[in-house]
Amino acid sequence: MSSRDTDWDGVRLHVVTGKGGTGKTTVAAALALALAAEGRKVLLVEVEGRQGIAQVFDLPPLPYEERKIAVAPGGGDVYALAVDPEEAMLEYLEMFYGMRRAGRALSKLGIVDFATTIAPGFRDVLVTGKTTEAVRRKGKDGRRIYDAVVLDAPPTGRVVRFLNVTNEVAGLARVGPIKNHADLVSGVVASPETAVHFVTLLEEMPVQETLDGITELRGAGLPAGGVFINMVRSSLLPATALDAAAAGRFDPAELALGLKAAGLAEGGSATVAEALAQEVVEHARRTELERQERTSLDAAGRPRYELPLLPDGVDLAGLYELAELMRGQGAA
Repeated sequence: MSSRDTDWDGVRLHVVTGKGGTGKTTVAAALALALAAEGRKVLLVEVEGRQGIAQVFDLPPLPYEERKIAVAPGGGDVYALAVDPEEAMLEYLEMFYGMRRAGRALSKLGIVDFATTIAPGFRDVLVTGKTTEAVRRKGKDGRRIYDAVVLDAPPTGRVVRFLNVTNEVAGLARVGPIKNHADLVSGVVASPETAVHFVTLLEEMPVQETLDGITELRGAGLPAGGVFINMVRSSLLPATALDAAAAGRFDPAELALGLKAAGLAEGGSATVAEALAQEVVEHARRTELERQERTSLDAAGRPRYELPLLPDGVDLAGLYELAELMRGQGAA
């Protein structure tokens, strides 16, 4: 296994969050591939019950067990785990109380659902606990089982509450196994071994939610990671043309002459030019808005990584492409 400098040396738990629709799960999956490259072993965890990992890797629904799902570039393995809160509860009862069989009976009575409904913080402790256990786990040789763990976390608006498990269970248990378990989870989540990354688009709402999320994260004493700008569209025109269009100086007549000289749109070059000119103006406006959103993200002071909008959508090949881009930018 070769070593290389990255922005996140020493980080072993990568939490990925973002506003809905930004491609959070796709980025988490690509990050897992990037981190596993060159012979490493990475666990990719999801906790929302959406089977998003299975979808992006084009696999059947994943069971509640760690299983290998991909080979990373240059060798290395990606394992996946879809955490089921009920199974996590049963593991918890067995671990601390030796009650797995009794727990299954309680599950049939609906006690598990009842407990996690009236105390949602307890549910978060269960699923984050499973993730942080994987971070800490060691083999017989004393080495960590996984070189890194990537957590596909809840959306930005809920991620701080999800991770701040000590506060969430404070009213539920001040002493005992639940409190001790929460403290153990918090010890990993709030440590330098963890980074919480945000996924955004160059649009006003997801950018503002990212900035608010970073501020809230810092207020809770949790470690902010990087910002992944997803689905970036490259400019199709030179800067001079975009500047002219944005300033209202783009001349459709010149475009019509160019079309005519090229033998395009004969007899209707003016009409075609007008339509194309409108497209150019819209493109220029969007490019200017995206520039403003990049400037807004500068205020966060976090490392940034740009991932392109893939023209054919995100398939398995696309995931590997995104992983290589992440590595090229120092994210993994």
